[in-house]
Amino acid sequence: MKKLFALVALFFAISVFASSGKSLAAKLGISASSKASTQWVRVFKKAKKMKKFGIDTLSDSDKSELKKYLISHAADSDTPEAAGM
Repeated sequence: MKKLFALVALFFAISVFASSGKSLAAKLGISASSKASTQWVRVFKKAKKMKKFGIDTLSDSDKSELKKYLISHAADSDTPEAAGM
């Protein structure tokens, strides 16, 4: 029973402290729909471009989450980020 409780508490702590792509984008002031998906891919390929947006300071896992979010909500995606959503 104690192990189960510890496992549930650990999962909850990880989910609370893990940053989502949307919250990272908001923190950096980045709008996913400001670029097409191929443009976001290019941003993540060049250190200079990542630095321009402040992405270079993020951990690898946060960069991955942010990249997934930006590409999936890019201007040319099926689910672009829209104002007020």
